[in-house]
Amino acid sequence: MNNRIKEFRAKFNLTQGELALKVNVRRETIVFLENNKYNPSLRLAYDIACVFSTTIEDVFIFDKKSST
Repeated sequence: MNNRIKEFRAKFNLTQGELALKVNVRRETIVFLENNKYNPSLRLAYDIACVFSTTIEDVFIFDKKSST
């Protein structure tokens, strides 16, 4: 699963640490998400999307090819 977290963080002028505080995770979790090394729980994906006032689908891109 790919994501646009870094792009949204830049748009909202947030550091990884600031986003982490807003969604109650460690900064390292945001680093892993941005590097596609970690897939978030549905709750975390929802919380991140809420911070950016958008939908989960706008932030996270599900790659059907990699799911098979």
